[in-house]
Amino acid sequence: MRLQKILMLATVGLFAGQSAAFAKTVDLIGQFQTEGMAKTAPSGLVVAKLNTVTDMLSYSVTYAGLSGPVLAAHFHGPAKATGNAGVLVPIPGPYMSGMTGEVKVKPAVAKDLLEGLTYVNLHTAADPMGEARAQIEIGD
Repeated sequence: MRLQKILMLATVGLFAGQSAAFAKTVDLIGQFQTEGMAKTAPSGLVVAKLNTVTDMLSYSVTYAGLSGPVLAAHFHGPAKATGNAGVLVPIPGPYMSGMTGEVKVKPAVAKDLLEGLTYVNLHTAADPMGEARAQIEIGD
């Protein structure tokens, strides 16, 4: 019992003064699929975490099977899996599988993320409108 109290106090001390440390984070995930008329079979994942107190979104994007290099990447929305929408959040380059980043999103974008109304689109020279799409959903 004493050891549990010591561990609890140490943990509280570790996070003291960091209100974001107690924020709720939501795991998000999306799997890449062929977008539009693309003739490729992309694979890969978008794995993200959304801090619902600070609206900070951290993400990792892995992909393979595209026709060529990614020229642009964005979070789009609001749109269901069958719809298309404009850019909500640009993903800065350099574009390579395994890219990571963090961005503060607007509250409306955070809401769209939590409701499954956003997707990541990867744009290539062969398909500048988007060759691969990953609809973002709450993870397990």
